[in-house]
Amino acid sequence: MTFRSTPEPSSRPRPRRWHDLLARWSRRQGHAPPGTSPSPAADTHTADPAGAPETTPPGATTLWRMRTTVRDEPGALAALCAALAGYRVDILALQTHPLTDGTVDEFLLRAPEDLPSAELTDAVTAGGGSDTWVERADAHDLVDAPTRALTLATRTALDAAELPLALRQLFGRCTIHSVPATSLTGRSLDSAPPAEGVLEETVMRLRDPSGGAIIIERPYLPFTPTEFARARALVELDARLGPRIPHGGDVLTLPEGNAVTVRRADTGDLAAAREMHARCSPATLGLRYHGPVGDADRYLAHLLSPRFGRTLAAYTASGRLVALGHLLWDGDETEVALIVEDEWQRRGVGRELLRRLVAMAAETGCESVYAVTQSANTGMVAAMRSLELPLDYQIEQGTLVISARLDQASASAPAPPLPLPAPPHGH
Repeated sequence: MTFRSTPEPSSRPRPRRWHDLLARWSRRQGHAPPGTSPSPAADTHTADPAGAPETTPPGATTLWRMRTTVRDEPGALAALCAALAGYRVDILALQTHPLTDGTVDEFLLRAPEDLPSAELTDAVTAGGGSDTWVERADAHDLVDAPTRALTLATRTALDAAELPLALRQLFGRCTIHSVPATSLTGRSLDSAPPAEGVLEETVMRLRDPSGGAIIIERPYLPFTPTEFARARALVELDARLGPRIPHGGDVLTLPEGNAVTVRRADTGDLAAAREMHARCSPATLGLRYHGPVGDADRYLAHLLSPRFGRTLAAYTASGRLVALGHLLWDGDETEVALIVEDEWQRRGVGRELLRRLVAMAAETGCESVYAVTQSANTGMVAAMRSLELPLDYQIEQGTLVISARLDQASASAPAPPLPLPAPPHGH
């Protein structure tokens, strides 16, 4: 069981009982990467949505991703391809996943737009396929598998925080939990799987190079041994390269003329973060951590770990850490959190960190971000409002959850560059 610094609010308008939110927070489960442009699953036995046009323009097509199990015998794949051709379905890409008693074939298809998913599934069944799964695809799926794998490996090599995101993009809609080896109190959680990992149909358990376990769940589609091998390869790459984050900084000039350097942070910034805590007032620590002030330092190692998200730090020219901003993976949603040293509050530092964190979230495909604070924290409320995004508010007994929905403009905006070399900080 891992620490979650704040509760999970609703990322989009939908009913949620407040005590469920607080109960989930109190359990302090682990953070997981956000979705990366998931496409809604198509029910293989459901016709097109109600209200769709009865006729489609000539030549109009739709992309589908499909998996089906084919007998491991000569001519089986040919029969399946012939059945698809009978419905004017083009096969754009094909991957094979060998099993002991057959083969799972994964297709990217271009089909006539007026061909319902149920008829597509029937065609596959007639061609000898079984256990068929169909889902709408988009232009991102046109990238071939080797190129996708190399891209994800490159991103993972450059930044340890990318491993959960890379696994999420590799397998589509899934949930990833990073479970530490010990709790915040130092108690062993006995969560580490064997070195070779464990595959249990819809669940993978891999040993996390930073300790503990990485658990990947995809209930709607079992994993294949081929996918298990790909996941192990990415985790092994991460283990061989060790802890790492991009070392670059961006100098920010504040309205009164002072300059701070904003850069990525990790556990190498732990000592500086503890020193900042010591300079913060109990009120500031209480607004950030929502609990006993004495527990604040115990959360830092978790919050600064790249495995659970990304952290931005603001340093003065003299090397003093004055603010931290966290972007934490939380299931299908993403949490943002800020702490700014008392002397540096209301100078625009927190607002700038928040803007950059939201840009990072949008870059990874998040639909929303949320912050949990107290209704008296006017600084955080003002920072969220400064994003100029649609906001939702939930408040009860002084606890305020602010959710910001990321619009298309935000999602397309790149994260601000961090081009300048950062000062060394213990690596």
